[in-house]
Amino acid sequence: MNSFSPGFRGRGRQLAQRLPPGQYPTEQFPVLSAGPTPKVATETWAFTITTELGATHSWTWDQMMALPQQETVKDIHCVTRWSKFDTAWRGVSLDAFFEDVETAADHALVTSYGGYTTNLPLEDLLDGRSWIAHTYDGYPLSPEHGGPARLLVPHLYFWKSAKWVREVRLTLEDEPGFWESVGYHNYGDPWREQRNWGD
Repeated sequence: MNSFSPGFRGRGRQLAQRLPPGQYPTEQFPVLSAGPTPKVATETWAFTITTELGATHSWTWDQMMALPQQETVKDIHCVTRWSKFDTAWRGVSLDAFFEDVETAADHALVTSYGGYTTNLPLEDLLDGRSWIAHTYDGYPLSPEHGGPARLLVPHLYFWKSAKWVREVRLTLEDEPGFWESVGYHNYGDPWREQRNWGD
């Protein structure tokens, strides 16, 4: 039985291989947020990494834009079951931010402007697996999609890609974030359907 819409007939088999179980493809980019959209100007935006010992490494907008920029095209998957293929982003790899950061931590708690938090293993932020993205599809990232800059971790469910990113705090112990503390899966692998704690 074909679970794809008519627009996907020609590419159905190819797309099916890229579609995690329980997901459906969409051409739209739904807007989902845990609270109101904060308005953050690039003139006041800053991104900080805080180590488990309290050492801080911070970048202004201009300093971030002076770092090596990368363009990446990735499929993204939301826990609400939509997937969007071939999304085009521009931003800075987390590897560039972590170049001079010394840490023994294995965990990270990401905080956004507005107070949202989400947790990830540190290894999921490194080795070319995540970015601070400021451009989507050739345009500055809009506020409703996390602009001026958001975390992009495309291999996990999209709630891990925190909008309006402000800080990555490194921790020795795992600390569940906003959705994780109310029952979402602690890791969130879309290919294993890790939507809730029991999955």
